[in-house]
Amino acid sequence: MGTDHYFSAQPAGPDTRRPLQVVLAGAARQLRTSSGIFSPDGVDKGTAVLLAEAPPPAPSGNLLDIGCGWGPIALTLGLRSPNAVVYAVDVNERCLALTRENASSLGLPNVQASLPDEVDPTVEFSTIWSNPPIRVGKDELHVLLLTWLPRLAPGGSAYLVVQKNLGSDSLQRWLGTELSARFPELRLKVSRESTSKTFRILRLLRPEE
Repeated sequence: MGTDHYFSAQPAGPDTRRPLQVVLAGAARQLRTSSGIFSPDGVDKGTAVLLAEAPPPAPSGNLLDIGCGWGPIALTLGLRSPNAVVYAVDVNERCLALTRENASSLGLPNVQASLPDEVDPTVEFSTIWSNPPIRVGKDELHVLLLTWLPRLAPGGSAYLVVQKNLGSDSLQRWLGTELSARFPELRLKVSRESTSKTFRILRLLRPEE
């Protein structure tokens, strides 16, 4: 399918819903999935590493999932931080519909799935989790990350899972250089949180003011 599902508002192919059973936040969940989206048959390996390795999300405030797909990251954030507001963003409207339906089936009114432009530009995030779409190419990826990562709230942290052979180390260096140059006032610190199998988790921290 290539990268159609990453940057297409209306993906090709029929929207045929089917059941999906996965484990999120330590319990089996009965959800829905469809074609024309990223990893339609379950939690992909990178996302699984992120969900297993990232420290607990902030218990309150605003949390963000960049590129939500059918919702595994956003739903986990909602389950683990029921007092927080979880923003799930994607350009794929089929993904957004699925995330909304799955959040509703799990009783998670705190999960809000929307197009990127629909998120209030003044909102800052205490936690950002993402399995970013590396395969869209560097230019698109860099625009995406520079749009959202500078919106960390003071004391907030972001965790990105990136496969080693897809450039995790070069992305870490680029983030450290580019964010410091463009947003010096935020004092964002970029580091490697952990390595698991073929993936690295990168951490960005915005110090308290």
